[in-house]
Amino acid sequence: MTEPLQPAVVPRQPNADNQRDTIVAISTPPGRGGIGIVRLSGADAVSIASSLVRLAKPLVPTQAQLADILDSESEDAEQATRIDEAVVTFFQAPNSYTREDVVEIAAHGSPVVLESLVRAAIARGARLARPGEFTERAFLSGRLDLTQAEAVRDLIEAQTLYQAKIASEQMEGVLSRRIQPIKHALVHLIAELEAGIDFAEDDIDLIPPEVIASRVAAIMEPLEALAASFAYGRVVRDGISLSIVGRPNAGKSSLFNRLVQRERAIVTATPGTTRDLVTERVSLGGIPLDLIDTAGLRTAQNEAESIGIQKSREALADADVVLLVLDATADALTPEEIVLLDQMRTRRALVVLNKMDLAHGKSGSEVFRLLDGNAGAIETSALTGEGIPALRDAVLTLIRGEGKEVETGLMTNVRQQQAVSEALHALADAQAALDANVPHEMLLIDLHTALRSLDALTGATTADDILNLIFSTFCIGK
Repeated sequence: MTEPLQPAVVPRQPNADNQRDTIVAISTPPGRGGIGIVRLSGADAVSIASSLVRLAKPLVPTQAQLADILDSESEDAEQATRIDEAVVTFFQAPNSYTREDVVEIAAHGSPVVLESLVRAAIARGARLARPGEFTERAFLSGRLDLTQAEAVRDLIEAQTLYQAKIASEQMEGVLSRRIQPIKHALVHLIAELEAGIDFAEDDIDLIPPEVIASRVAAIMEPLEALAASFAYGRVVRDGISLSIVGRPNAGKSSLFNRLVQRERAIVTATPGTTRDLVTERVSLGGIPLDLIDTAGLRTAQNEAESIGIQKSREALADADVVLLVLDATADALTPEEIVLLDQMRTRRALVVLNKMDLAHGKSGSEVFRLLDGNAGAIETSALTGEGIPALRDAVLTLIRGEGKEVETGLMTNVRQQQAVSEALHALADAQAALDANVPHEMLLIDLHTALRSLDALTGATTADDILNLIFSTFCIGK
């Protein structure tokens, strides 16, 4: 059995020699499937691919043609045995993903056949691609900027259609287009200030400090809005955790099953059925949501329940959002519930009044009196489904923010957020310098720092080690 292919150990720095290499990799996921694709990119992609298959005619750009895959171990190419058939497509530079000549060989998804193609390509002068090298070449050729390249990875990893939509928008350059006018305004201000310094003897008027301050503030305003988008963008990209807590037998597991839309947690009439955390990932409005059903909070009856309650407290502390489930049929709140209600005031939390189908005549109970005027309390019945749509909407509103429009061009990762934060910090320093009547030469240092931070966001001035970190997280073949 042949050993699986591993990427060659080569420097990641995008030097000219590496860019002249023709690279090859399997671009479909590991394993068996109906179709498997081997991709080549580089100056020799066409000649190498043509030697791997038997074509009826030479490859023509953007035209797919049927071909025979040949046994790479055969010494006579003319008499080589056919081992599979494939569809071969040629994308001529610069009209390709990498802006180089690209050939894709779509065969049946047999790992043996695909690896045979890759090994034969390497024997004919190609090099096994590093993780993310196809997308890295697209970035280095100027086809994508860095935010678009990162969106390629986000699209591959998307678990919901909404995540895919956001990633697709990023690939189309929505975030880049949001940044461009900010950069343009900053560059224009820098140019005017430098002109005033360089040509002072030509009576070019210096910009008054109050005008500079106004223009810096105008640059900061959209940057601050962009920075604020990170909180929601990170939720869209990474998801959010929601813990369901409350007393035993309040209907937490039934509510959990309703939200999951299947019988995931065990439900019985006996209090304390749930002893361990039960977790399930669902999609709510396109946002990945890790739902956590917890053990009921009370004085433990045995060691197993004690461990479960401790895990519940840990899940409560770690959760991004909390659902506190109260039993609408109860006459009074437990001490645990009173403490939790107080804690919910400082958390992203919702109070759920469950078992409303059984709460006839209970409107005067302590549970209802304590919740009187609490706009966050949502009445539900996990048994009948009453209030479940309203609960879903409330959770989504809590995640997105009340009355907040979902904007486009979100920042979705920490690297982007840090770049914008550094730009805002530099602009704040520029404002402080203006207040201190610092000469324009010193003011320009802060403005150039802000510009470099924005350039790093899109990749115009990004260090090689950052590129290494970004593209090494891609899969081989992309």
